[in-house]
Amino acid sequence: MVNKGVRPWRSHCKRTACSFLAIVFLVSTMMPTTSIGMSRGLKVPYFQKGICYVTWEKDKFASKYSDQSIEMLKNLGVEYLQINVTWYQQSYNSTRIAETELTPSDKSVRHAIQKAHKCGLKVMLKPHIDIINSGDGYWRADIGFYKEEDWDKWFKEYDNFISHYANMAQKENVEIFCVGTELSFAAQKEERWRTLIGHIRAIYPGKLIYAANWDNYKNIRFWDALDYAGIDAYFPLSYKKNPDLEDLKKGWEKWIYEISVWHAEVNKPVIFTEIGYSSSSIAPSEPWKNGVGEADVALQARCYEAFFESVWRCDWLEGVYWWRWAPTVKGGGMYNRRYTPLNKPAAEILAKRYKEVSSPATGYTTAERISREADRAQEGSVMKNAPIDEKFAASAVFKAQRQVTPETNIQAMAGTATLMPELKTKYKKEFRNEWEMKRTEFMATE
Repeated sequence: MVNKGVRPWRSHCKRTACSFLAIVFLVSTMMPTTSIGMSRGLKVPYFQKGICYVTWEKDKFASKYSDQSIEMLKNLGVEYLQINVTWYQQSYNSTRIAETELTPSDKSVRHAIQKAHKCGLKVMLKPHIDIINSGDGYWRADIGFYKEEDWDKWFKEYDNFISHYANMAQKENVEIFCVGTELSFAAQKEERWRTLIGHIRAIYPGKLIYAANWDNYKNIRFWDALDYAGIDAYFPLSYKKNPDLEDLKKGWEKWIYEISVWHAEVNKPVIFTEIGYSSSSIAPSEPWKNGVGEADVALQARCYEAFFESVWRCDWLEGVYWWRWAPTVKGGGMYNRRYTPLNKPAAEILAKRYKEVSSPATGYTTAERISREADRAQEGSVMKNAPIDEKFAASAVFKAQRQVTPETNIQAMAGTATLMPELKTKYKKEFRNEWEMKRTEFMATE
């Protein structure tokens, strides 16, 4: 088994070329820059062993329990803390975005950032917006309007909301800032997002990311304006009852292939800005849902292990954040059906995997990292121009994992549509009908 951080990297560069690149790298790191995509003095983050840190209470992030929880995460091997804070709008077609009593206070958010930094953790600040009236299944992905004047109003509100936290991120030296999360309908407004990202870069000098929903990441058209491509990775893995580890790993094969081909096109490091599984029977089939029925912490643990035995080793993956962890050291446990791994076998798996190797940021020398990037660039150039079946066959993940069986027909896989249709409408009934058809197709292949 090849583990993240200790994979062998082939070097196609001659020693002289690597030496030259190393000199260029060292010189560039000593020179201040304000160009787009650079960190202007902030330490450049590398592989991100993260967790999503979430509360819907005003002052919980500033409590002693939160401080204890962050210390616990440090001991588990977590290196990046993603702090989530949520504002709200009344419905999917409301143009006003505002704080509520469920929004953590600025004071408590700053406290959590400062505590994380004091513990040696890096921080991603990831503001969310949610819908208050979510009847008929509407959620943030459905936010949208028919009239341009309504889009004008909404983007003005969104700019004010996101700029508020961009200013906080700048003042608190946050390492990574997320400009938006799962706004699938609104993300179609490409030029508006490019303008928004420009505003944020004028405020905040660090790395920027957008978190696309798992069914929508290939539709985003402004990845080139960001430093990372984020996916909230709630991919379904199996519809079998009580699937074993091999079933779950097999469930990842299609998604790994699709992301590998897409990554060659966008040429951005990929971060799983969210991934998680409830402790229940629906964890592998509907990972975007909280648990129902009886608790099943063993199945949750298998879902964690399946990720670490498959996606964790993919060359394109440069970070992962597990949903979710609350600011407490109590709770969770064997009878808890929700996402948290706290006091469950999943936390033991997380700690083992996060601790077993050092982060690539410290696990590689500068020359090795430069050589790795040169290899990646060369492979990406080859894959971008290759026929789609050759892209997967040539990809590093296919070579490294060897998990696709010899019987797999790569050409057939290449022609298979994604399991979720592209989000083209906010009318959920139509969307669900399409999804049911794809779900039936997926189950037939198991």
